[in-house]
Amino acid sequence: MIRYNLKCQNNHEFESWFSNSDEFDKLNKKKLLECIYCSSKKITKSIMSPMISNSKNKQEKIYKIDKNFSSEKKQLLQLRRYIEKNFNYVGKDFSKKVREVYYDKKNRKAIYGTTTPKEREELAEEGIDLLTVPWINKDN
Repeated sequence: MIRYNLKCQNNHEFESWFSNSDEFDKLNKKKLLECIYCSSKKITKSIMSPMISNSKNKQEKIYKIDKNFSSEKKQLLQLRRYIEKNFNYVGKDFSKKVREVYYDKKNRKAIYGTTTPKEREELAEEGIDLLTVPWINKDN
């Protein structure tokens, strides 16, 4: 596995892992790579220095990642329980219902649901800010 810093034509920087150095070239040539921020398909890679570590450092790092992940997961599950308890679920009707709440200043219902990327974009154009919450499975 090899990790590259990637950059799109709009200067967004992100990183990704590839099975080998040829894989990036092959995927990029077929326009299968895209910017995680703007979906641009014009991607370039930067050289990255290799990370050298001994097995002790790896084990410590894995333990820290597992510990941090567990803590973050607990917080996200608490947030999910709070939302489910205190907000009304409107499902795929979210964009319609959020407009009703937004434009009716007397109506201050707390709702949650799902939207498509296009619906999110339309809501943002109307000045309706949304918060996306990672929805962690309770049994995962």
